[in-house]
Amino acid sequence: MAKAPVLTPQADDFPRWYQDLIAKAELAENGPVRGTMVIRPYGYGLWERTQREMDDRIKAAGAQNAYFPLLIPQSYLAREAEHVEGFAPELAVVTHGGGKELEEPVVVRPTSETIVNDYFAKWVQSYRDLPLLINQWANVVRWELRPRVFLRTTEFLWQEGHTAHATYEEARDYAARIQREVYADFMVNVLAIDVLPGRKTAAERFAGALNTLTLEAMMRDGKALQMGTSHELGQNFAKAFGTQYLAADGTREHVWQTSWGSTTRMVGGVIMVHGDDDGLRVPPRLAAVQAVVLAVKGDEAVLAKVREAGDRLAAAGVRVRVDDRVDVPFGRRAVDWELKGVPVRIEIGPRDLAAGTATLVRRVPGTKEPVALDALLDERAGMLPKILEEDQERLLAESRRMREERTTDVRTVAEAAEAAVAGGWARIPWADLGPAGEARLAEQAVSVRCLIGPDGSVPGADDEPGTLAVVARAY
Repeated sequence: MAKAPVLTPQADDFPRWYQDLIAKAELAENGPVRGTMVIRPYGYGLWERTQREMDDRIKAAGAQNAYFPLLIPQSYLAREAEHVEGFAPELAVVTHGGGKELEEPVVVRPTSETIVNDYFAKWVQSYRDLPLLINQWANVVRWELRPRVFLRTTEFLWQEGHTAHATYEEARDYAARIQREVYADFMVNVLAIDVLPGRKTAAERFAGALNTLTLEAMMRDGKALQMGTSHELGQNFAKAFGTQYLAADGTREHVWQTSWGSTTRMVGGVIMVHGDDDGLRVPPRLAAVQAVVLAVKGDEAVLAKVREAGDRLAAAGVRVRVDDRVDVPFGRRAVDWELKGVPVRIEIGPRDLAAGTATLVRRVPGTKEPVALDALLDERAGMLPKILEEDQERLLAESRRMREERTTDVRTVAEAAEAAVAGGWARIPWADLGPAGEARLAEQAVSVRCLIGPDGSVPGADDEPGTLAVVARAY
């Protein structure tokens, strides 16, 4: 009788495979309130690496970190009508505190444009105070009707950037810079996901924005996942909150603004782009644990060599974990690390030690081979760093190939819907689709993920002629 697989095969039931992997790789669990999640240490390690890499890029773009309150007076949201209308169905409202009914209800932040602008209006006095570039790492709450761990949760972790500029052009260029230099650079070069940059249609824009830039990724089931967005807010919030500056010529002007955000959804994207039927495959640059050194048996000489190997790899800059839990069967430990997707396993047993070798298991290509311990641990040889970089590039190439092979050029709404329902993406000239066609697609749970230029560039806010609509089913 064949042994049952550890995970539900992707081809049988992709959503079940996703849930199985999250549970068995010990990434997260459902929280006690519907739509919330508990992120376990291994899963949180992926988020910590994400924060570190993203934070470096955000600061390189000139933004500084700050923090704004979780609770926002409900009246703040009402001051920007389109914004509150867009978020109204998702709001969590607090009406009582300290055993008493509050004089004014407060909203648990769904995003912070309103409260940030209340303070920007105090901080910005003249053109010398601009640009004002702020980012915060925080949690937000949006009441989710169809929750799924990491992808759509009532509470999630994110970063949200908010900026104020003297001119429309400066704000527009900064929003594009964030999309390009922060989000796309991180997603491509660290997450190894070949995201597609574009801009949203008017129907899909962020509530209250003039333009929304997005990065879309294809999952292994052919659906799209929005990985991050950067918004040109124009002067809507500035006018609602009186955020003005004294220009060099003595006139008072409203600032031009941007906001931009990415979330723990990116962890879900990594799972669904790179995971296979054996578990997760973590891109080496993202991995909190790039290599694990396993003792096959509890031989003292083996344990000593395993610990020595861990120390030497750590000294060489590899993020390494030593697994010397010999009271747990070796096979179980190997499967656990396979599920967790650690890029490299180095297995050392008594026979390996006698031969001066170790068994090197590479999670991404799925290879397993004996290697000389001296070559593996020689800092000058650079064997392991080279392997990690090779596997990083392999994952990115797989992601790019998957999206290219499963994207079809079409000319009609029916063809676009057919391609999306079949598990792929479609490209169709926006002139052939338009808002009416977009609405027809929505009736079949298919959406326009973004608009791109014919050369793959990101079109401007009003640049419609010649643009292509990228159409897919989405998470």
